[in-house]
Amino acid sequence: MPEVKKPRRGSLAFYPRKRARRIYPRISHPKVDQLRILEFAGYKAGMGHVVLIDTNKSSPTYGQEITVPVTILDCPPIRVLAIRFYRQGKTGLETLTEIWSENLPKDLERKVKVVVSKDSNKWEEIEKKVDEIKDVRLIVCTQPRISGIGKKTPEIFEIGIGGKDVKEKIEFAKKVLGRDLNISDVFQEGELVDVITVTKGKGTAGPVARFGVKIQPRKAKEKRRHVGSLGQERPGKVRWTVPMAGQLGFQTRTELNKRILKIGTDGEEITPKGGFIRYGVIRGPYALIEGSVPGPKKRLVVLRVAARPKKTFPVQIKEVVV
Repeated sequence: MPEVKKPRRGSLAFYPRKRARRIYPRISHPKVDQLRILEFAGYKAGMGHVVLIDTNKSSPTYGQEITVPVTILDCPPIRVLAIRFYRQGKTGLETLTEIWSENLPKDLERKVKVVVSKDSNKWEEIEKKVDEIKDVRLIVCTQPRISGIGKKTPEIFEIGIGGKDVKEKIEFAKKVLGRDLNISDVFQEGELVDVITVTKGKGTAGPVARFGVKIQPRKAKEKRRHVGSLGQERPGKVRWTVPMAGQLGFQTRTELNKRILKIGTDGEEITPKGGFIRYGVIRGPYALIEGSVPGPKKRLVVLRVAARPKKTFPVQIKEVVV
C-alpha cells in the first residue's frame, strides 16, 4: 500500500509560541509611495452582521442581498505626540532625534516622562541633516477616556508615513503634530486593511489543545493526551519542532485584507440598548470590519494599510444588525 502522508499538526510559522511583550501589538510598516498615514487603532467592542448587496461579479450571489458578519471597532481620535526621525545605522534604522508636541494629554504624566523642547533651533538642525534622515514616523497615543472602554491610561505606539520624499514626509508630519486624527482621515469605506492585534490569552495548555495532536488509545503508556514520540534516540535531545505543552494564546497575529464596510461618526446609532456586553457604549467614531478580528473585547486593534492588497469591490449596505 502507498505511504499515507499528511501535513504536520501545528504550523511552524508561528514560532516562538510565547506570550506577547505587551497587550497591544508591535507594527511593521509597509512601503507605500502615496503620502499618507499608514495605521490607525480602535478598541474591539463586539460583533454583528450587515445586509448588503453583493457587488462581486464573479460571485454566484452577484446583485443579491447577502448577510455578512462584521466586527465593530470603537475608534476614538488618536493624538499625535511627537515626530521621530530615523537614520541608517550599521544593523538597520536607528533613532536620530525626536520632536515632541507642547500640548501633551494629562493622562501621559504617569505613562511617560518627556522633556519637551521649545527651542526652535531643533528644526534648523533637522533641515541641515535632511540628507541623513532615511525615514520619518509619528508617535501617537489613544484616548480611551472618550471611548466606551472605561479606562484612563492611553496606549503609546508608532505609526508610519507613506511616501518617497523625506522632505514631503517632514512637512506632512509638521502639519499633524499635536493634532487629533480621526479614522476618516486615514481610511475610507471599502478599503482593504491588515488587522494586527494580540489574541485572547488562554494560559498553559497541553499539546492536544495547542497543536491538535491525535489523542492516543488507552494502552499508549497509560497516557492519552500526549505525543507518541519525543524524537530520535541519537542525538539524545528533543527538537524544538516537537509539539509540547506551553503558552496558548496572547500572541501577536496579523490578518491580511479585511474590508472596511462602514465608517461612522455617531456610535449610538449602532450601539444596542444597554450597550455592548462586556464593553459599554460607543459614543464617537466607529468602524465595521468585514469578518472576525482576533482578540477579546476591549483589546486594541491596529488597522494598517494593506501590504498585499487584492481586488476590492464597492460597498452597498442595506441594514446593520447588532
